[in-house]
Amino acid sequence: MFNVENIIFIIYLCFMIGIGVFFFIKSKNGGEKDYFLGGRKMGPWVSALSAGASDMSAWVLMGLPASIYTLGIGQAWIAIGLAIGYALAWIFLAPRLRKFTIASNDSITIPQYLTNRFLSQNSVIRVVCAIIFLVAYTVYAASSMKACGTLFNTVLGIDTKVAMYVAAAIIVLYTFLGGYKAVCWTDFFQGLLMLAALLAAPIFALFAIKGGQGAETATQLPDGYFKLFTNAKDVISGLGWGIGYFGMPHIIVRFMALKSDKALKKSAKIGITWNWLIVIFSVAAGAIGHMLLGEIEDSSTVFIQMSRALFPAAICGILLSAILAASMSTADSQLLASSSAFASDVYKPIIRKNNAGDKEMLWVGRLVVLAISVVSILIAANPKSGTIMDLVGNAWGLFGAAFSPAILLSVFWKRFNFAGALAGIIAGAVTDILWLVFLADTGIYEIVPAFIVGMIVSVVVTLITKAPGEDVCALFDKAVNLQDDITNE
Repeated sequence: MFNVENIIFIIYLCFMIGIGVFFFIKSKNGGEKDYFLGGRKMGPWVSALSAGASDMSAWVLMGLPASIYTLGIGQAWIAIGLAIGYALAWIFLAPRLRKFTIASNDSITIPQYLTNRFLSQNSVIRVVCAIIFLVAYTVYAASSMKACGTLFNTVLGIDTKVAMYVAAAIIVLYTFLGGYKAVCWTDFFQGLLMLAALLAAPIFALFAIKGGQGAETATQLPDGYFKLFTNAKDVISGLGWGIGYFGMPHIIVRFMALKSDKALKKSAKIGITWNWLIVIFSVAAGAIGHMLLGEIEDSSTVFIQMSRALFPAAICGILLSAILAASMSTADSQLLASSSAFASDVYKPIIRKNNAGDKEMLWVGRLVVLAISVVSILIAANPKSGTIMDLVGNAWGLFGAAFSPAILLSVFWKRFNFAGALAGIIAGAVTDILWLVFLADTGIYEIVPAFIVGMIVSVVVTLITKAPGEDVCALFDKAVNLQDDITNE
């Protein structure tokens, strides 16, 4: 029998599907650029919250609060690293990347941009990038599918594997139908919901503790629970998470899609504020949840149990929908980014030799969305696949190590060349994987050494190979001086 929580859940899911159907009907005659980049006409509020929501998956409501609940405030360095990295990406990378992608033949994907930036006809960098995309995004999406399965099982009582299939079907449906605009608008609403939930639960819990509820559990916290500086490895690894923002395709594509510099500046203020509030209150949820609830069996459900302890069923249903929002908003962006990489960077230029029409490209992209979803579910359903946080960390590290050096150097270093970009991407990705497999016991997050290796290789290979020609240098100057009247406002 359905209760109020169940009904709220179902209404929310129907709303997400409705957005996909709306944009399918509205833009059914749109082309490849419209489906994958929203026609480069996205406004500041939608872009800012979409970028944030696509970044903050279920780990921000389940994984990080669980770590804080169990191990204390010392685990907050991940949140600090993310807050710093996100702000730096909006302030320094976003303005230049948007202009550089426009100047580089109006590129709509990161692999396409990294090829066009050097005026190259060589497709190898597209293929390498597409392979990394498909691997990393499949793992990343698996974390979201696993979170959806756990949530549906906890709230609706549905079998975890069945719940994964249901959640995947809904995510695929609105991504399949509406493309980038549907993803951005669903992420916009989901970003608002996530923020409201993370603000409400810890604040109301504090009032409950002050009123006497759960007050005795505060004395049960272990010594050093609120100590921020625990050991150097936690600090280095936590701050290393911020590196990922400079090479995370489903996030930086939002920088590319903004319609003007003015919109970008406004979007940066909104996005940074949203991000900082999210990570601060995610940490607060874990610590305050421990004080309110005491010891619980499954630390990953601390936010769920705190919400149920504080709010009536109707409000609780809305707050728990935020976890679903976090999972779906990340999964849809990952599916779209990976499908765009394959369709635009492998299928069209290599398989079809640039003879594929807009309609064909749309359907190829949609079929890739479907295929990746199936593989993601298989990974998520495997009990040996690790925790939600493990899967997120693996994918995040691979993206940041592979692409952050190349993206940063491409917009700030005029001497940077194609060979350096390709070598750096490969070196970063390989180092990340090898560190994860053989040196994970060091306690250092693999993105840190892999980013350093990728950056060094990019610079060294660039300096020992031929400098870019005058035409590539001219493109760099054009991008730096690009004005908004060139964009599609």
